[in-house]
Amino acid sequence: MDVHEAICNAEALLPGEPAESGLDPRWQAIIAVGEFVQSDPEPIWELIAKWGSYPQDDLRDAIACCLLEHLLEHHFADYFPRVEERALTDPLFVATFLRCWPFGQTEEPANATRFNSLMEKLSPKVH
Repeated sequence: MDVHEAICNAEALLPGEPAESGLDPRWQAIIAVGEFVQSDPEPIWELIAKWGSYPQDDLRDAIACCLLEHLLEHHFADYFPRVEERALTDPLFVATFLRCWPFGQTEEPANATRFNSLMEKLSPKVH
């Protein structure tokens, strides 16, 4: 499977509804997409941009935890400006971004300053 097949598999299940019990197939499909975050960031960013603004909290949780925070973990310099631009203009994407934790490149001092600054700036905007 390549990144495009993984994305097609995920999008076939999205938006869907959260599983009532057990493993959620949507989350599993999004986790499979995340396996390509280091090698194929651009199509993953497109998926994040599309579904990171969806009104369903559980789906935004999956996008944030399984894709966005790991995209920034490995490709901070290339994608943080896009994340920041989107978060400053899209209230639902704000909520997705605020679910992220810093890992990898996001923890480097200059990047951490930018990440934390945006977190602080956006925190009051969540309703």
